[in-house]
Amino acid sequence: MSSAFLDRLHSPDRPVMVFDGAMGTNLQVQNLTADDFGGPEYEGCNEYLVFTNPRAVEIVHRGFLEAGADVIETD
Repeated sequence: MSSAFLDRLHSPDRPVMVFDGAMGTNLQVQNLTADDFGGPEYEGCNEYLVFTNPRAVEIVHRGFLEAGADVIETD
């Protein structure tokens, strides 16, 4: 079976980058508090951490880079 998608996945000329490093899971293991998110109304909203606790995001990104990631992203 062949398809354009599968052909691209196997092409050495156009490597595919996968953007899934389990960001949420890696943030959860930090045991962040409601205050880390900016208050109880934002607790668990990982997107807010870029503003309220950028260090938590940095820790995850550093881990990705140390594990060999070629790319990291944030909100």
